[in-house]
Amino acid sequence: MAAKDNNIPFYVALPSSTFDVSLREGVREIPIEQRSGDEVTHMEGLNKNGQLETVQIVPGTSKAANYGFDVTPSRLITGFMTEKGMCAANEQSILYLHPDLVHAA
Repeated sequence: MAAKDNNIPFYVALPSSTFDVSLREGVREIPIEQRSGDEVTHMEGLNKNGQLETVQIVPGTSKAANYGFDVTPSRLITGFMTEKGMCAANEQSILYLHPDLVHAA
């Protein structure tokens, strides 16, 4: 959103295998994995005895959301960079650059 608000192009680098042209509304249709909050509330390090130890780095009452990834709305994306080249962030451009995806559309 910051890029869009400041008129800075925003490109996404991804393998073409990532495209799923059967989806119409990725933000609504893609389930977002929720990982354990421990991944962001704890960390490992060596204690004073040189042993590996996991410690909590936030107060015990802190809650943590830890999403595995997010989905950027297409309106915020200028284009895509794939192993086959660059294209605009719209279905027509994606299918032109990646005709092998046409059967899935």
